[in-house]
Amino acid sequence: MSELTNLGVAEIRDGVKAGDFSAREVAEAHVEAVAAAKALNAFLVETPDHVLAAADAADQARAAGTLKPLSGVPIGMKDLFCTVGVQTTAASHILEGFTPTYESGVSQRLFDAGAGMLGKLNMDQFAMGSSNETSAFGNVISPWRRGGGDNAALAPGGSSGGSSAAIAARLCPAATGTDTGGSIRQPAAFTGISGIKPTYGRCSRWGTVAFASSLDQAGPMARSVRDCAIMLEAMAGLDPRDATSLDAPVPAWEQGLNADLKGKKVGIPREYRVESMPAEIDALWKRGAEWLQDAGAEIVDVSLPHTKYALPAYYIIAPAEASSNLARYDGVRYGQRELPDGANLQEMYAATRAAGFGPEVKRRIMIGTYVLSAGFYDAYYTQAQRVRALISRDFDEAFAKVDVLLTPTAPSAAFALGDKSDDPLAMYLNDVFTVPSSLAGLPAMSVPGGLDDAGLPLGLQIIGRAMDEQGVLNAGLALEQHAGFTARPDRWW
Repeated sequence: MSELTNLGVAEIRDGVKAGDFSAREVAEAHVEAVAAAKALNAFLVETPDHVLAAADAADQARAAGTLKPLSGVPIGMKDLFCTVGVQTTAASHILEGFTPTYESGVSQRLFDAGAGMLGKLNMDQFAMGSSNETSAFGNVISPWRRGGGDNAALAPGGSSGGSSAAIAARLCPAATGTDTGGSIRQPAAFTGISGIKPTYGRCSRWGTVAFASSLDQAGPMARSVRDCAIMLEAMAGLDPRDATSLDAPVPAWEQGLNADLKGKKVGIPREYRVESMPAEIDALWKRGAEWLQDAGAEIVDVSLPHTKYALPAYYIIAPAEASSNLARYDGVRYGQRELPDGANLQEMYAATRAAGFGPEVKRRIMIGTYVLSAGFYDAYYTQAQRVRALISRDFDEAFAKVDVLLTPTAPSAAFALGDKSDDPLAMYLNDVFTVPSSLAGLPAMSVPGGLDDAGLPLGLQIIGRAMDEQGVLNAGLALEQHAGFTARPDRWW
């Protein structure tokens, strides 16, 4: 049944409905694939019972004529989403053993739509990282390898590295991700899959472990634009438990997919042509513009003048919000507790956090605490928020002239694990193309565009107006059809 693991969300959904195969067969094939892929370290917890029960329910629903939108579809769940009765750790020791008694807004919607969960996916600790090397449970290894016999273990991207690796390796057809500054799009680019960060507020943040509350947004990752649209329809919608949730109808994104861009204008932001951009990234960007032109779009040069300030502003705002959000992990109510002999309450807090948080999390908490401290708040945090407003204004002015923007997703293909772990600044630069749209709360998507000289995937990014996921998906579909990307990693695990 291994060929069943090659099917995408739409193919599984339609195949189950047509009776080409049973949902149980699909679930068993994927459970088997997950169990055989321990070398990737993509799953922190496997939940075969959950996915098999959902499959049996789907088969019964087919017999009764009551199939749901995702009946029979097995998915992976990033370990940032709380799941009833299943450990949720955010890949951190400080939450090890925490078993939620409630379901996150996003996972509940997916389960209500008929999806079954294969397990909880590994990630960068508290979603802080770009390579999946900050996980307390070991890094995920990308299923991709460089050509020419180079067997170096590669980063699957981050923070949603478990999601990207599992989809690329055919362990699941789709998975949830979260994107604070690029954590859906960059790993999608690194592993040759698609992923969309919707408009801020489209998907509920309730029951999702918080990193930076004004930036965090859930979204789907899959192997096609259509599958992302199907997943996003199930994930999105108003959740009254989340104060930032948008009270807006969820469009029929799959039904609205259209790769004909006639009459549309695509902006090419000149500021994204950064110093020392690899020639292959620049060449792919130009090729992407030609593909969209072939699809009927007009290509327009635009300016986003405050782009160069986006990364420094992000690395003030996100750590500031993280330092506030992570203050709740104190060893008192849940998760890890370190209580040295004779320790008072403050000493217990300190010991618990020292033992439970990893180095990158500690680094960001310290940065965030510093920029929020008396005497520095205005100099750093207030200033960063002003820059954020200017970046949003840049996008508004650009979208007065164009419908979507086209940029590279990441400044390089996947790098080897360990290459950048000793240089935080080099790691942070992975987000240079994805952070601006996160600061502005805009929908943005990565679609695979081709391979580099070493045979590794490269992604192209589409950024759209707020609430215009359809425009982003349509431009992404045009790229997908013109790129004809069918490459997949050779199985070594």
